[in-house]
Amino acid sequence: MSVHELKRPPIADTTEWRVNVPQALEHLRHWAQVTPLQPALRHKRHGQWFIWRWIDVLRDVERLADGLRRQGIDEDSRLAVSGAFEPNLLLLALATRQVGGEVLVVADNLDAQALHNVLWRARPTHAFVSGRQAQQLWLTQGQSLLDFDQLLGPVETPQRLRLGVFGGQWWSEEGTEWQAGLTVLFEQWLSRGHTLAFPESPGSASRDRREVAPSGLLLSAGRLHVLAAEIDSRLAPPGTWRRRLCDWAIAHPESGPQRLIKHRVRRLLGFHNLHFIWQATRSAESPTEPTWLAEFKRDIA
Repeated sequence: MSVHELKRPPIADTTEWRVNVPQALEHLRHWAQVTPLQPALRHKRHGQWFIWRWIDVLRDVERLADGLRRQGIDEDSRLAVSGAFEPNLLLLALATRQVGGEVLVVADNLDAQALHNVLWRARPTHAFVSGRQAQQLWLTQGQSLLDFDQLLGPVETPQRLRLGVFGGQWWSEEGTEWQAGLTVLFEQWLSRGHTLAFPESPGSASRDRREVAPSGLLLSAGRLHVLAAEIDSRLAPPGTWRRRLCDWAIAHPESGPQRLIKHRVRRLLGFHNLHFIWQATRSAESPTEPTWLAEFKRDIA
């Protein structure tokens, strides 16, 4: 995870990529004051779950803000973030807002030409990028790398956490390919004060989600269909009697056997504690939602 220094042209059009959550810092200070020791963020790293309490989040944001000022980042700066959503990215974005800078979300699945075009239009002054392949792509754009830990400075290691803990955990397994995602995360997480949890990597998302068993999901339209495909892959093949039984159970959940089947599928997906779904607006190309989502919403209601 690195910060890249970019040459700053005089004019930039950042509307498409800009994160705009005007009360984010006020909400963060509120939770750090009223529930300082409650978990705010949860992330799996190297096979272990770690937590950041609300007071930890505020302190890290303040340390990062100091580090950013030392790098010359101020109200005239534009920070581009690119990569999976996880605590470091969120903390650095909040710290950039604290020093008055602008935060831009750049998709992490762009090829070299597409990235060049985005940088030419948005013209960030600095960037934070996670993932080795993405870092190499930014390097090929002629950017130099700064160490994130140097921005943060010496801090205590986040607390390791036992599983099966607190309620109110929301889950995100997205990244900056979801253009509006960072705005959604900040709005939902900071306005409501729930714990926000992230998987170790996209490849471990299904396993990590089952360990967390979140109470809420924050979903882009693209991730919605990925989860629908994952559910479909865990059911019996289409046309078999077991698949017909599963389809029947979803359509008629009132009897005991049907509820057992549905609950088993939910547990396999880590959705057995689910009470809230934030869903991005469906596109014109996919106006309908998967059956499983409609069923979950019916239960939640």
